[in-house]
Amino acid sequence: MRPQSMSAIVATLQESGLLSGAPDPGDGRQTLLSLTPKCLKWIQEGRAARQDWLTATISQKLSAKEQEKLQKALALLARLVED
Repeated sequence: MRPQSMSAIVATLQESGLLSGAPDPGDGRQTLLSLTPKCLKWIQEGRAARQDWLTATISQKLSAKEQEKLQKALALLARLVED
């Protein structure tokens, strides 16, 4: 991605109130970017909606036995990412 393309994306996110920028104290030519509280709330709400959907779908479509199998599989997957 070219710097000009990234600048346009960053500007749009700033105009939307999702990103804020401040000069880098160590290098005034650089800008430190941060997510705004509005953006963090938007991310959190999106995650909650997906989690609600997944929980409801698991409850509706999987039997108790299948849910137990899924729970065991998740424990195995968690072990894989621990390292």
